[in-house]
Amino acid sequence: MTRDRQDRILAHLARASGTVTASELADTLGVTPRSVRTYLSRLRSRPGAQDLVVSGPTGYRLDEEAYARFRSLETRATIDTPRERSTRIIRELLAAPNGLDVFDLAERMHVSESTVEADLAKLRPIVAELDLRIARNGSVVTLSGSERDRRRLISRLFRDETTQGRIDLDAVERAFASESLSAFKTALLRELEARQYYVNDYGTDNVLLHIAIAVDRIAHDNRVPDDERPSRSEGFHGEEFPALLDALVTEHFGVSLGQGDAEYLGYLLSTRAVAPTTSTAAGDNDRRRYLADDDLERVRRITQRAGAEYAVDLSDEDFITRLALHVHNLLERASDRSFSRNPLTRSIKTSYPMIYELAVFIARELRDLSGVEIDDDEIAYIAMHVGAHLQQEARREDLEPVVLVCPNYYDLHSVLAARILASVGDLVRIDRVETRSDVPWSSLGVDLVLSTIEPPVPSDPVVVVGPFFGEADGERVRRAVARLRRGRRRSAIAAELLEYFSPALFVRNRYTGDEESMIRHLGELMIADGAIDEEYLDGVIERERMSSTAFTDSLAVPHAMAMSAERTAIAIAVNEHSIPWGDARVNVVALIAFSADGRARFQPVFDQIVEVFSVREDVQRIIRRSEDFPSFIEELVHTMDS
Repeated sequence: MTRDRQDRILAHLARASGTVTASELADTLGVTPRSVRTYLSRLRSRPGAQDLVVSGPTGYRLDEEAYARFRSLETRATIDTPRERSTRIIRELLAAPNGLDVFDLAERMHVSESTVEADLAKLRPIVAELDLRIARNGSVVTLSGSERDRRRLISRLFRDETTQGRIDLDAVERAFASESLSAFKTALLRELEARQYYVNDYGTDNVLLHIAIAVDRIAHDNRVPDDERPSRSEGFHGEEFPALLDALVTEHFGVSLGQGDAEYLGYLLSTRAVAPTTSTAAGDNDRRRYLADDDLERVRRITQRAGAEYAVDLSDEDFITRLALHVHNLLERASDRSFSRNPLTRSIKTSYPMIYELAVFIARELRDLSGVEIDDDEIAYIAMHVGAHLQQEARREDLEPVVLVCPNYYDLHSVLAARILASVGDLVRIDRVETRSDVPWSSLGVDLVLSTIEPPVPSDPVVVVGPFFGEADGERVRRAVARLRRGRRRSAIAAELLEYFSPALFVRNRYTGDEESMIRHLGELMIADGAIDEEYLDGVIERERMSSTAFTDSLAVPHAMAMSAERTAIAIAVNEHSIPWGDARVNVVALIAFSADGRARFQPVFDQIVEVFSVREDVQRIIRRSEDFPSFIEELVHTMDS
């Protein structure tokens, strides 16, 4: 348990973008901060872990270089881990139809008998979930159950005891003394891509584990019997997989699968790792090869309800088809009691909670219709389908709409449009093509026009391109899109800043003598502008007396503790020469008035302003160029946008 918690701490630190406090780690593990410090102390005693975790006043972080060395060392370590020891026990039980003597087993593994007993105790509830049974008769222990359930047991051990949630192919190769698994995977992916299948790499690694198990079992003359071969449901794809896998296994491992094993592994490959490529463009007949009309309609109804519930568009038929194929495989896995592990489940839940919630809605609808309980990992796969679709839709919305002006000459406009999309299709979409030379330039309805002819009057929105659209044309379009978006972004920033700044609250080169007199001067401007009252100003001075509000070497931000202002606003003094402020000297004083209802919206703007005034070069440029309020806003916008 201690080592497991050490690994969980490492996994959490590896995911974190900065330092992590002991309290956060304790909350993650469900222990006290004191226990976290104990685990970290024990972690440092492991080989290569002495400098792994760096501690500081703000918490803990991983040294990335030390972590890479540590992972490499752990991978090469010859000492049995609990996972490898459990796997070895199971493998020996599987290879011994008459059972194993516990004392002999402990001696061969170079561990105590109590360690073997503890491992067996941990394994019993796991094997029971798979309809297997560990029985003890004196010192002899046996494992009973079907061949397919025995193989699922090995898979379960590897799946449950990996900290990252992914199958570790290196660990599989070590456990099964195979050095051909990576080469086998390369060959398999090449064959699947040649057959135009979608490939789920996470699921592929899971199938590879089953292949390694099968090769090991067959080598010990344990094959999947005919009565355990999987049945093929309507819509089954991958009829060629058994023969393909048999040929690849024979080539890479020197073992012939036989019909039962080939069909079982082909079934796993088809339901866990691949899906056929199909689309609305290929027509209904192509989709009906793999999906029954009822299955497709069921998913369509579910996505319609989900879209209405979460106010998103899930009506795209290609998306519905891909999701229906996934659901088909999901239900197949459920019938085989073999849900797929998803290593991205945690990150999807924490980073994209609304997408995950939408997937939960879809999973609930599926459960109500099919009676199948769907676990978090499978929900995360649904979320990946939904998220990918929504991202693609969002990307289309992000594309800059353009009108293409290309006077008609055979199909030149079609060829040009295709070349434009091939070159800058990641930035623009062509909403309309004008094929006449007498173009109504002033009423085209877009902010960017690509034209093969010059407009009567030069205009920023019009980019003249060649009829065959070369590399230079593409660069001009990219620059034009960048200018357009930068202008919009700066306009948005300026509009946001003008909510809080105003000419009446701006002063330049005002030297009043000390902090309180400057605060009172700016505060009186705010009172006159209706933003605060005298009581609020007294609160600002009281707060300043408690502790200096010099946030950076150049910026002081006096403010009150209470959020009782009439509105959130900023009164600002910009001085060429610095003035004393507490123990520092500042050039800019920004008196902040907080209202209770405006604090949340203002916080991101405030963070950006503080960030700008923390860079000395930016501060000096703003001071130098801010001759009046408009130039101050212009320079602040420019700096925040750069």
